[in-house]
Amino acid sequence: MAHRALLLSISKPSGLTSFDVVHRVRSLLGYKRVGHAGTLDPSASGVLVVLCGAATKWSAEFADLEKEYQATIRFGIETTTDDLAGQVVRESPVHDWETERIRMALAEFEGDILQAPPIVSAIKVGGERSYRRAWRGETRELSVRRVSIYRIQLLGIEKPKIQIQVLCGKGTYIRSLARDLGRRLGWGATLERLIRRAVGPYRLEYALSLERLSQMRDELAGQG
Repeated sequence: MAHRALLLSISKPSGLTSFDVVHRVRSLLGYKRVGHAGTLDPSASGVLVVLCGAATKWSAEFADLEKEYQATIRFGIETTTDDLAGQVVRESPVHDWETERIRMALAEFEGDILQAPPIVSAIKVGGERSYRRAWRGETRELSVRRVSIYRIQLLGIEKPKIQIQVLCGKGTYIRSLARDLGRRLGWGATLERLIRRAVGPYRLEYALSLERLSQMRDELAGQG
């Protein structure tokens, strides 16, 4: 089995890194070569496509797949990481809170836009991961990149938070979207919660939990 190409759609829980999931799959299934097709932050949950064996060669084919996210954004604060994992660097009053104003601001981020990735990210700068530079206290923002956001839907609103659904292309950071939305509205914002609901055709409702994967392995072993 360890020599076959295998693709798994895993439901990553929050609190684990993408590498943690890769390590568990490797331990459970006995593959030497295991990788993933698109990192999820440790605090995020949702679909993580894991590639085993010869399937690791397919990782580049997943880069262009659309991603669907569900996010909770909290206004009134900015953090070093653009999510709640970081330190609060600024707090602002949330004034002029109007649903239509928020909708109009969200609409400005649909389409092809320029976006600066979070400074705490795995992007390489001069051959070094940006998060390592951030850990040393270097807080300079990264160069902007062109990304595509196909749709933003406002799902819920309760001051000082909103919940949105985002359909986007490769390289899009929802943390950056939260940060930039907060700046556009003048309140500041950070990402409170993130769920990746789909990577192309691989949807969260059909993804395997690590617990279920472990049960399946035990069931197959019991039949041998």
